[in-house]
Amino acid sequence: MAGQGVHVIVVGNEKGGSGKSTTAFHLAIYLLYLGFKVASIDVDSRQQTLTHYVRNRRDWAKNRGLQMPHTTHFHLPVARGDSLRENHRVEFDLFRQAIAEVEDDADFLVIDTPGFDTNLTRLAHSLADTLVTPVNDSLIDLNVMAHIDPVTGEPREMSHYARLVQRARSERMAIDGRTIDWVLVRNRISMLSSRNMRQVQTMLERIALRLGCRVADGIAERVIFRSLFPMGMTVFDPLDDAMLGGVPSMSHMSARLEYRNLVAALNLPTSERAEARKALASSKVQASDAERFVHMASDV
Repeated sequence: MAGQGVHVIVVGNEKGGSGKSTTAFHLAIYLLYLGFKVASIDVDSRQQTLTHYVRNRRDWAKNRGLQMPHTTHFHLPVARGDSLRENHRVEFDLFRQAIAEVEDDADFLVIDTPGFDTNLTRLAHSLADTLVTPVNDSLIDLNVMAHIDPVTGEPREMSHYARLVQRARSERMAIDGRTIDWVLVRNRISMLSSRNMRQVQTMLERIALRLGCRVADGIAERVIFRSLFPMGMTVFDPLDDAMLGGVPSMSHMSARLEYRNLVAALNLPTSERAEARKALASSKVQASDAERFVHMASDV
């Protein structure tokens, strides 16, 4: 369904509390600040965390008279009819309509998914150009990716979520010959090095090798994200007296750098999108100039 004009970033993981919505929102706002047009879709009908982020941001900006960048946002509810087939058809149509509204205008589309398997979750993954999977820096949370052999430390069996992604990759390859760039992101990293951290990194790299995906350093555990949520703010917003009522701290600055590094690691086609936008702007200027010339000639 997605057109060539929009790059789809899906943030997914069948594990609640892995930081999916925070990651999705920060990616979207950072891309907005880079000058791109960004749309967002929330397919988590239960938590709707990304939608709450967006609403909080709009309310905060309106109440304070602030000029802030916003995404074009959609929340897609789960269909609840008696027929499963009809529910899936309704959800597919809703998804298609949302994408049709932005695919020719937006540069990036960020989709946040729930921590459980739904039809909308599978639809979102099948559209992904880039799949970002935040994984908490814990040996326990690695089970969401694969079951680890306790003796060898090797991935023994892929999880349900890993199989879901592999199916989406196969379907995408069969449809348009393109693959999904899957990136595992270490999230809520402790700022103190430990044996557990080294084990997580080693096992995650083994899992990535098995699944054919990449590993990127993510975001450290920081209180700042919880404090920014009620205002719909991110570490990329100008956190000054006018915007937040305070001054940026070292935690703000560090978190901002971590997200910039994450975006760099994702290898998003930002340069290509920027050039395409420049070319589009130039063509519009040329068309406008040509139109004025025609009017001038007709006046003569």
